[in-house]
Amino acid sequence: MADSVLQNLTASRIFDLRGVVAVVTGGATGIGLMISTTLMANGATVYTIGPVQQELDDAAKLWNEGAAKEPNRGRMYGLAGDIRSKSEAKRLAQEIEKKEKHITVLFNNAGIMRGTTDRPKPGATAADFLAAYFDPITEDDFDNSLRTNTFGHYWMTFAFLPLLEKWKSPDNPLSNKFPPQVIMTTSNTGWLKDIACAINSFPYHFSKAALGQATASLAHELLPLGIRVNGIAPGPVQTAMNSPGTVNELGIPTGPPASSWDAFMIPLGVSSAPNRDIGTVVLMLVANWYISGETVLVDGGTLLKHPSSY
Repeated sequence: MADSVLQNLTASRIFDLRGVVAVVTGGATGIGLMISTTLMANGATVYTIGPVQQELDDAAKLWNEGAAKEPNRGRMYGLAGDIRSKSEAKRLAQEIEKKEKHITVLFNNAGIMRGTTDRPKPGATAADFLAAYFDPITEDDFDNSLRTNTFGHYWMTFAFLPLLEKWKSPDNPLSNKFPPQVIMTTSNTGWLKDIACAINSFPYHFSKAALGQATASLAHELLPLGIRVNGIAPGPVQTAMNSPGTVNELGIPTGPPASSWDAFMIPLGVSSAPNRDIGTVVLMLVANWYISGETVLVDGGTLLKHPSSY
């Protein structure tokens, strides 16, 4: 009997995602790609959502060709759409329902960074602060950041609830192993007071702080449905968005981070394997049914160095 228990506790059993269906917004680039490839590497079917169908198709073709070399790998499919829109969220759910009778997990991962600026130098006057933080920032910087990084995740969560609920069908043998879940990609900047950690972008900082609170609030609200909501809060992780020129054609970081990253004071240093560091947390949250309403920091200890909001 002990041998069977040990067998069930092996990583290959716990994280065998064959039969799992995941939807990942922004899933073809950056952190979303780290999520998508980790899921399909372990057998899941992954639908990536982004604004440009051709880019999604190109990514799916590339990764599916690699997955085809191993029999237990999953597959990736792209679906273009604008998650900022309430009607688009509903349409995306309907499109996926034509292909799948249910989904296991929705990763609300898509995000943008707008309104970055230079911080005023020591001794700056109020006029200098106005010139740095008011004049160059547009209303659209805030509107687009909040709609993409926060409001869109609200629309997507509720639009996909019926598909998540259908995963709990008694006819589904995996429903107990992998209970349905929504996972938000927030950011450690949502807890930090130092705007430098958000590359001096107040629109990004505000939107991620709101999403961190939304994660816990939605987890509480969806308790009666048995659908969990959790978050992943990366710290400085190299992607094409924040470190242009440091990723290869696969979207994997290869070059050194920008010198400005030194200002983040990352105790453990910049992740040398961000795909794995994000991916291991992804697998843990998908496989663990006893966590809800929590956000997992993956930031190299950055929050230990910078003043936080808590």
